[in-house]
Amino acid sequence: MKILLVGEYSRLHNSLKEGLLQHGHEVILLGTGDGFKNFPTDITITDTLFSKPYFKTIAKAFHKVFNIQLIELEYYNKLKKIIPTLKDFDVVQLINEQSFKTSPNLEIQLVTQLLKQNRSVFLLSCGTDYTSVKYALDKKFHYSILTPYFEDISLKKHYRFILKYVSKPYKKLHDFLFSNVKGVIASDFDYHIPLKGNSKYLGLIPNPINTDKIKYKPLKISNKVIIFHGINRMNYIKKGNRFFEEALDIIKNKYSDKVDIVVAENLPYQEYIKAFDSCHILLDQVYAYDQGYNALEAMAKGKVVFTGAEKEWLDYYNLRENTVAINALPDTNDIVSKLEWLIENPSMILEISKNARAFIDSEHNYIRISEQYLKIWSN
Repeated sequence: MKILLVGEYSRLHNSLKEGLLQHGHEVILLGTGDGFKNFPTDITITDTLFSKPYFKTIAKAFHKVFNIQLIELEYYNKLKKIIPTLKDFDVVQLINEQSFKTSPNLEIQLVTQLLKQNRSVFLLSCGTDYTSVKYALDKKFHYSILTPYFEDISLKKHYRFILKYVSKPYKKLHDFLFSNVKGVIASDFDYHIPLKGNSKYLGLIPNPINTDKIKYKPLKISNKVIIFHGINRMNYIKKGNRFFEEALDIIKNKYSDKVDIVVAENLPYQEYIKAFDSCHILLDQVYAYDQGYNALEAMAKGKVVFTGAEKEWLDYYNLRENTVAINALPDTNDIVSKLEWLIENPSMILEISKNARAFIDSEHNYIRISEQYLKIWSN
């Protein structure tokens, strides 16, 4: 097969590409690198002009007056020259409902071109989109990335990049995509649950993890338990980082002789994945039912990860609570209690570490996951 993967912001498409190559397929990955994360792509579209301070100021003023994002126009003008060359693919897969980072109307134009010159186009639900945001807005989750917004309406400006997906232009884009793609695939339970029952939904395929590149190192606790907290300031509120920070303040005061705490902010992907190498426990995110990509890669390394691990996920994989990952709730005291349990029972850290890697090998191996994609695409 000749396959085009469009977009990358977690390493999902990179790992999927690596699995597909193992099966002998031809794969091209187009993306933007996703800012400071700097993910590798075969064709990279960058905002070289309006990322510069002077032009960024002009772009902000232009948007304020005319409600037009110049950076989206820059992406579009670069993409419209490239898209005509991306033809005769057996499969095109879009990472998101806004894969090209342009405005909804321009996004429709670019996808229309891809639809005309390629055989099959599929859509992933692995980040905020109309369906998941609408489901969260309707408060159908016990908690979600919108919970802080519900609790404090003054945070609305922090949620503009999420709430935009339920605006009229983005609803139009959503309807266009669902009318034209062959089907939609979810990467974890936070997107699987809202899509259940949708006629275009093809099912859940777990995130692929390249278990050949990520080596498992058995944990050793010779002195202190090392806790790592990685922060992306852009996602600080929706990831629930404040609960981790509050919990760490309590743990630091109570267990100063038993723990070392490492905090890192806004690291590029390659630096981030190295930064937590020496830790035993990694604090990932709170407002989730399932693990995102950072959590899964940390689990592959054998880290004990505080992340989404809700009942729906446990039932699906037939797991017991807090044996593979620690379910991080939006509750500081609950996080403190679970950290205390691990600090006072270091043998549990070692046991969960082994279980985490075994789970990734069993359920997220990139070669087997790529086979699931091939099966769905072929059908």
